[in-house]
Amino acid sequence: MRIALADDQALVRHGLRMVLESLGGFEIMIDAEDGDALLAELQRTRVDVILSDIRMPRRSGIEVARLLRERGDFTPLLLLTTFDDPGMLRAAAAAGAQGYMLKDATPKALQQALQRVADGETLLAPMSLPSPPAEAKAHGSPRLSPRELSILRLVAGGYSNKEIGRLLQISEGTVKNNITEILSKLDARDRTHAVLKAIAGRML
Repeated sequence: MRIALADDQALVRHGLRMVLESLGGFEIMIDAEDGDALLAELQRTRVDVILSDIRMPRRSGIEVARLLRERGDFTPLLLLTTFDDPGMLRAAAAAGAQGYMLKDATPKALQQALQRVADGETLLAPMSLPSPPAEAKAHGSPRLSPRELSILRLVAGGYSNKEIGRLLQISEGTVKNNITEILSKLDARDRTHAVLKAIAGRML
């Protein structure tokens, strides 16, 4: 199976390459460091499946999916992410990705996922957010809605309001309103303070 691999972290790409090559049956045809490089290479090289990180410079994995579909390229795309986030999953599905899985998956699970999307299956299923830990509840940590948690995770990942809106399929104004509500609930003075308080409260 011919694979296009994209991740902005060289060590992650190298690790994925080693895993796939050790499993056998995979040939890495494209090794891209960002979304733009991946899009450019895919115009020159045909592959069976694209394996891409969601968060990358220039173009995210979700943006890559959308642009590929707009130009008529329906190569199966499996997105990798660190967070189990329903908002990101919905954005991935809306953009035309066939698969979405966490980076802590086992090599065997990754192998099976690549084979399944190559066979035409869709690996996009609702993911539920875990309940806040009992310790956090006991200390009275504020409750954020699923959307607010999705937005705060993206804020922690360095995304701008515009990028968050595009990824979650909501307006930039809605993002701003949600962030204002998050700051109020967390009694935080700014975005960075909110992320730090959320981490301290074990919400992220």
